Amino acid sequence: MSKMLLLHGYLTEEVYMRQPQDFVHPSFAHHICRLRKALYGLKQAPRAWFHGFSGFLLSHGFTQSKSDSSMFVYRHNSCSIYILLYVDDILITGNSSSTVSSFISTLSHTFAMKDLGEIHYFLGIQTLHTSKGMFLSQQKYISDLLRHFHLHTVKLVCAPLPSRTTLSLTDGELLADGTEYCSMVGALQYLTITRPNITYAVHLVSQFMHAPRNTHLFAVKRIYRYLQGTISDGLWLRKGGDTSLIVAYSDADWAGCPDSCGSTTGYAIFLGDNLISWRSKKQPTVSKSSTEAEYRAVAYTVQDTLFIRSLLTDMGFFLPKPVQLYCDNVSASYLAVNPIQHDRSKHIKIDYYFVREQVAHGDLIVKYIPTQFQLADIFTKNLSSQRFEFLKSNLRVMSSAQIEGV
Repeated sequence: MSKMLLLHGYLTEEVYMRQPQDFVHPSFAHHICRLRKALYGLKQAPRAWFHGFSGFLLSHGFTQSKSDSSMFVYRHNSCSIYILLYVDDILITGNSSSTVSSFISTLSHTFAMKDLGEIHYFLGIQTLHTSKGMFLSQQKYISDLLRHFHLHTVKLVCAPLPSRTTLSLTDGELLADGTEYCSMVGALQYLTITRPNITYAVHLVSQFMHAPRNTHLFAVKRIYRYLQGTISDGLWLRKGGDTSLIVAYSDADWAGCPDSCGSTTGYAIFLGDNLISWRSKKQPTVSKSSTEAEYRAVAYTVQDTLFIRSLLTDMGFFLPKPVQLYCDNVSASYLAVNPIQHDRSKHIKIDYYFVREQVAHGDLIVKYIPTQFQLADIFTKNLSSQRFEFLKSNLRVMSSAQIEGV
C-alpha cells in the first residue's frame, strides 16, 4: 500500500528552495522558502519518511527488528502483526485478519494510503497463493527484460551455462562499450531472488563488469536464452512441515578461478522444507587446500544462519533445535567438531573458533554428506544438465504448471 507517502516526512535539516512559479508571494517576491516537509526528488525524503513512519509504529506498540531495521513487529496476547517497509511500499500481515484490518484503518487516518488487498505483485515479484503454499516468480520481469534486450526470439538452452565452463579476464576481445553488458548483468542479479538455480552463473558473469569481453557477453546472453525457456519457473514455498529446524548445505569450489586461484563459496539454507537463503560468493583470500576453502565456506554459512535465527527471534519464533549443517569435505567436518587445533588450521583460526564456538554452545551440528547429495553444489560450479536439474528440483524451483500437481 502506498500513496504519496514520501510527502509525510518532516525535515530536520535546513533545506531551501525558490518559490514555485505562479505561487510567488506578492509581498516577498525575492524571498526563498525553507522546506518543513519533504518533496519528491529530495534526497532527504526517503529518510524523513522512514523516520516519521517508524516513529508512528513505535508509538503504537511496535518494536523494530534488530536484525532488519525495515521490519516492525507488534505482539499482544496471541495476536501478531508484521510490517515490512521498502521506501513507500508496505507489506502488512499477521495471524489475525481483524487485528490487521483494524490497524490498517488506524494507519489510514494518519497517512494517505491505499489498501491493495492480498499481495499478488510486489517489487517485480509475482505471488500465487494455493491451499498448499505460495509460489514466487518473476515471469513478467523476465518477459520485459527479454524484449528490452531483443532476446525474446532466441534459441533455448537447457542450462544457464555449459558444464565445466570457465571465464577469464583475458578471454576474447574487449567490448567497445560495456554499458549494455552491465545493464544485462544488473538485471539478472535481481532475478536470483526467485531463481536460485541461476545464482552461480550470474555470480560468474558479474566478475567482469569493469572490463567485459565478447566471450563474457556471449555467456550472459546464454543465461537469457535459458530464462526464455524457463520463464514460468519460480520458487515454491510449502505450507506446514517442521519449521523448528534450520538445515544448511555448505560447499566450496577450491581454486576454481583461472585468474586468481580463488575459491567459491556456495550455500543453501532451509527452514523446514523451504529454501529461504542461498549464496554464491568468491572467497576474498586464496586457500591453500580444499579443506581450508570448505571450512571458510562453513563459517560463512554459519554466519547467515545466525542472522536468520536472530530475525526469527525478533518475529517471536524461537528455534529449540540446533542448526544442522551439511558439508561434503570430511576434513572440514572433522575440524568443526574437533577441539584440538592443528598446524594446518592455525591460519584460519578466526573461522575455526567462530564455528567451534557455535558447536560448543549446542547451536550447531556439522555433518558430513556425500557429494551427490550436496545441494549447495549448484552454487559453486557449472554442472551437467542432469545434475543441474536434480539439484534444481531439490531446491524447489519449478514451473507454475508443476505446482498444480503438488
